[in-house]
Amino acid sequence: MFNENQLKILNEELNSSRIKTREKGNISLSYIEGFDVIDTANLIFGYGNWSYLISKLEQVSQEQNHNQNFVVCYKAVVKLIVKDDNHSKSIFRQDVGFGTGISKTLADSHENAGKEAVTDALKRAMRSFGNQFGNSLYDKTRNHQNSPQMQNSNYQQNQNYNQQQQQGIQRQNQNQIVQQQVQNPNSRNVNQSANIHHQARTPIPQNQSFDQYEYQPLYNLGLDVVEQNGFLIVTGENQYSYRDAIKVCGFLFDAKSKKWYKKLEQGVA
Repeated sequence: MFNENQLKILNEELNSSRIKTREKGNISLSYIEGFDVIDTANLIFGYGNWSYLISKLEQVSQEQNHNQNFVVCYKAVVKLIVKDDNHSKSIFRQDVGFGTGISKTLADSHENAGKEAVTDALKRAMRSFGNQFGNSLYDKTRNHQNSPQMQNSNYQQNQNYNQQQQQGIQRQNQNQIVQQQVQNPNSRNVNQSANIHHQARTPIPQNQSFDQYEYQPLYNLGLDVVEQNGFLIVTGENQYSYRDAIKVCGFLFDAKSKKWYKKLEQGVA
């Protein structure tokens, strides 16, 4: 289900700089913020490889406190779906969360309580995937304090995390540029033109029985298109990262062979 790189990140110790604390009564609670969980899911699983459904969202209680604020509590059940890179396998998780909204207006109390309940349920569902989603926070035997060794480890984790995020953003931006070039090859903005001058283009393969220039955007990404038994096959690394650009060029994905293919048109020189 998960590739080697995903398993490596999932098995790493939780970076203590991501841990937040809040006081509840006389108890100090450790937690990870909602946006952090979503960013981590995007980093590990990939954009578009995970999603969630709100199975249930219902009000539990409503009252006014001594300050005449409305106090509303909601319960949410969230179903989490995580898919592999080829979307051929899926893992499902489900958990419950609670949220409380306190405000002078009833509408704001309901809104805040509902959002908090959904976020709490999502975080609890994600927790089943281990340390990176806060599961280790429930282990009272672990010490998440910042020792000098941990600080060095955290620094390296931050460097790796930021590098992987930047790579993901670059792939997204490159996909968008390629899609624009394919859909409207005569229209390029100034920034794209500048990038073309600064980037070394992959040469177009010669002596092919199809129009190589049609797939120039794929060549620019480091991919190749080869002919096999009357079909065109996309070859090269990181094909899933560039799947949107490949789809725009008319290729289909075969889950059995795990290849992108397209029937070769007859009569193309």
